[in-house]
Amino acid sequence: MAGHVRWGIIGAAKFAFEHMGPALHAASGGCLEAIATQSPEKIAKFKERFPHLRAHESYDALLADPEIDAVYIPLPNVLHVEWALKALDAGKHVLVEKPLAMKAEEFDAIIARRDATGLHAAEAYMIVHHPQWQYAKALYDAGEIGRLLSVRGVFSYDNSADTANIRLNPALGGGGVPDIGVYSYGCTRFLTGEEPEEVTRADLDWENGVDVYAEVSARFPSFRYHAINSMRMFAHQEMQFHGEKGLIRMTAPFNAGVFGEARVELHRTKMRIEEKRFPAVNQYVMQVEAFNQTVLNGDRYACPLEFSKGTQAMIDMVFAAAKT
Repeated sequence: MAGHVRWGIIGAAKFAFEHMGPALHAASGGCLEAIATQSPEKIAKFKERFPHLRAHESYDALLADPEIDAVYIPLPNVLHVEWALKALDAGKHVLVEKPLAMKAEEFDAIIARRDATGLHAAEAYMIVHHPQWQYAKALYDAGEIGRLLSVRGVFSYDNSADTANIRLNPALGGGGVPDIGVYSYGCTRFLTGEEPEEVTRADLDWENGVDVYAEVSARFPSFRYHAINSMRMFAHQEMQFHGEKGLIRMTAPFNAGVFGEARVELHRTKMRIEEKRFPAVNQYVMQVEAFNQTVLNGDRYACPLEFSKGTQAMIDMVFAAAKT
């Protein structure tokens, strides 16, 4: 390794072009060096933005590139586990777009391969690297809202007009819960440190084999949880953590800087609201920088595979409850 992490991207996804490619390029401790895709049009598009990129016509060719240390994988969901394992076998650190797997037990093979190789592997769950979530967790841990009783959240958008969207394709692992439920569920686990005991309600609407609306209630050891995720609603996102002494409200908890400015509100007695804003933070860059420092220096990573497996376990519980 040349004193920094040399990155390659497996698959020229739109999200990689718009967000993660620029983040890999901008993050300290690393550089974006190569991309693999069979599409000449996509190669040309990437090279227009990143003229220095080496282009590989196959994923295997990129994995064989000796000048690549780590790969980012934004392939369709059902391909994540396969190519994460191939990347680790090729000696590459790997950052896989969420959801990394379609079932919690599928994480086990990647965890085992990570441990056997000593390489770093993680799901691209970027929100825990954003200082708004670290601040909100600090408020919670300090007891600023007292005993937590209720968590409420919503994450919605409408992609009904985008009929070619892979999120609408069941064969590729589509669906609203895998795409955005992972945020609503995972952020609650991150902030509270608790795991769900039971999904008490899972009311899902389906279209062509994928969930497009999910209203989910769950019981955690010390609080109740309720969230809505939908690919058929007006775009909105918000999380509220409601305790005996106060309430934490987050206005752009998931797409900070894209959906809107990240703000954390602490609601106290007598209608007092203390607000902290995070106007200029790129959570994708912060995620890559954290990954780079783990690879280079062994720094603790905020989102290990074991954490991501726990979120997938809750997703599995939601689908199981929906069947009953």
